[in-house]
Amino acid sequence: MTPYLYTILKKEQIADMLKAFHACVGLPIQVIDDKGHLLQSQGDITSFCSLFHHFLPPGDECRVLHSKAGKRAMDLGESYIFSCHANLNHIVFPLINKNSLFGSILVGPFLMEESDSLLISDLADRYPIPLESLLELYEETHSLPVVPPAKVTQISRLLYYMFSGLISDSYHQFIIKQEKLHQQSRINESIQSYKLWQTSDRPKYPYDKEKELIIKVKNGDAAQANALLNDLLGYVLLSEGNNMEVIKTRAIELCSLLSRAAIEGGATNDIILKMNNHFLKNLQEIKNLDELCYSLQETVEAFTENMFENIPGRNHDIIKKAVSYISKNYSGALTLEEVAGHVHLNPAYFSSIFKQSTGSSFKEYLNMVRIEESKRLLANTDYTIIDIAVAAGFEDQSYFCRVFKKYTGLTPRQYRQ
Repeated sequence: MTPYLYTILKKEQIADMLKAFHACVGLPIQVIDDKGHLLQSQGDITSFCSLFHHFLPPGDECRVLHSKAGKRAMDLGESYIFSCHANLNHIVFPLINKNSLFGSILVGPFLMEESDSLLISDLADRYPIPLESLLELYEETHSLPVVPPAKVTQISRLLYYMFSGLISDSYHQFIIKQEKLHQQSRINESIQSYKLWQTSDRPKYPYDKEKELIIKVKNGDAAQANALLNDLLGYVLLSEGNNMEVIKTRAIELCSLLSRAAIEGGATNDIILKMNNHFLKNLQEIKNLDELCYSLQETVEAFTENMFENIPGRNHDIIKKAVSYISKNYSGALTLEEVAGHVHLNPAYFSSIFKQSTGSSFKEYLNMVRIEESKRLLANTDYTIIDIAVAAGFEDQSYFCRVFKKYTGLTPRQYRQ
């Protein structure tokens, strides 16, 4: 019966890749199926392993451990380095299709430092190995390849670059898993920071960060929008625990808020509403918090990206880069010439395409960004009006007040009340 792996990939192609890897790296490499059974290999089985296998208890075969390691690598979304029963190191890279593991690439065994008697003494404690065989094993350890940790890391990356593209959706699934892990790490950092602030009462909901998130979405700043989103998710997860229904309700509220903000900022109305509906539809099928957080992050990124979809294709990347630069530097003495230089354009030409693309002159757009920031500071801090003017990028308080009233219809003091 043909292994499932070979219904997706050509056996000869895999053989060529294994041969090339072994010739360049010098380590044994195998392809195993999802149960750990050997399908192909390059490089001889070490004498150490041949001898040690005789002392493994029934049901404790290497293939079982290799299969578990492949599943662990799939969960991690990357190559996984592990130690086998004999304390020898291996690297496993999972082969995934439609979110299912159907095989793995296995590299090893090897040591990451020169062998010593501790390796053998540990085996003697765990397995009924005769003294004579222990001495043989000790002698064989000197023939095992030694690979420094830094090189092991690079070999893990090499496996990723070689094999992740074999399956059409495998590379995409790996990227998603890595993004999810990164997001959960950021959310956990946020949870820990709120725990540190917490005394007898739960910390207050960070409305200032919610408003800042809205500004970043309007400005098309995806990186900062994601950072603020994960901070807010950290608060929600800390305050609501694992109450999925409550967290879903909060996610719906935030998504609605951001969709309105995106439309107000100039995004295409029907597209944003479709994105919102898509999120709400998917939300009904989400069963765990990781998926919920990642789905919300995807939606925020989609809102942010859509802020510039109506910009002509040849100017899209230029204006997006310029707006991102403005978003990061509006609080300083930012000039048209500086931003034009950042996108490598003549100031007059940049000014023309900026107005054509955004519907606002550079000065108008910069003032809108600064006013949005000043509104956030007025609502969420007790800074003085002059301090807020300076923080938002205005050098003159009276000019700040005039611009603020032009855009909001209120003076800064009235807005704060």
